[in-house]
Amino acid sequence: MKSHPSTKVRAKEVGIELALALCSSVSILTTGGIIAVLLLESFRFFEEVSPSQLLFDTQWTPLFLDKHFGIWPLIAGTLLTSAIALSLSVPAGLIIAIYVSEFATERTRRFLKPILELLAGIPTIVYGYFALLFITPALQFVFPSIGSFNALSAGIAMGIMILPMMASLSEDAIYTVPRSLREGAYALGASKLQMIIGAVLPAAIGGITAAVILSAARAIGETMIVAIAAGQQPLLHFNPLAPVETMTAYIVQVSLGDTPHGTLEYHTLFVVAMMLFLLTMGLNMISLAIRERFKRMYR
Repeated sequence: MKSHPSTKVRAKEVGIELALALCSSVSILTTGGIIAVLLLESFRFFEEVSPSQLLFDTQWTPLFLDKHFGIWPLIAGTLLTSAIALSLSVPAGLIIAIYVSEFATERTRRFLKPILELLAGIPTIVYGYFALLFITPALQFVFPSIGSFNALSAGIAMGIMILPMMASLSEDAIYTVPRSLREGAYALGASKLQMIIGAVLPAAIGGITAAVILSAARAIGETMIVAIAAGQQPLLHFNPLAPVETMTAYIVQVSLGDTPHGTLEYHTLFVVAMMLFLLTMGLNMISLAIRERFKRMYR
């Protein structure tokens, strides 16, 4: 007896639903696996080192004979290079987004878009050597005391790297602003610049803020640029002309293979990775919350 056609269709739909559910669960399972590994290895670290040492010590020297496990030098280096990158990419990206969405002709827009996409496609190791071999020598003409490795050149290279992300996300946020707001501003006698500042940007502030936070998360998680150009010296300071070490650069240093597996020094890798994971996850959650809030506000 042949099955009814609707039964076959339903069976196919169920199969498709199961396949889609399996595919969507891959990212969840992967994230869960990463968290489980980080927690397990971090627990082994805290069996030998107290959390107070991690949070209140101001030195980070787990690979030296005189061992200190204060995480703050790595956090300070990460925040310093990220702040330099954002101070460059946020205003430049916002200006590019405003120009492309409000002022540029269609021909100019078709010319600028591939350039931004080209910047986004350059490998980060290329940016690292660009910072070391071009940006740092250029900065030495302005700051003769700057060393070969420093936070400023690494931050500038990171700012160039995340510029396409900031510009693209901000342009999307500005583009989605209803045309009625623009027309209303013109009807009240506003000029184009007044319309952008007074109507478009406030309406797009949710998307722009999300773009800033996502760009910050990208900068915090960057590895190769800071590993090459920042210096890998875990010093607690906020001097952009001096070398620093970020959390990602330390992970690279330990992952080179010189540290024996299962040792306390090896377990510091996972503690730093856990701190980095929590920092970037927090930024992403803030970004999503801000985006949802402004979606409801302008819905």
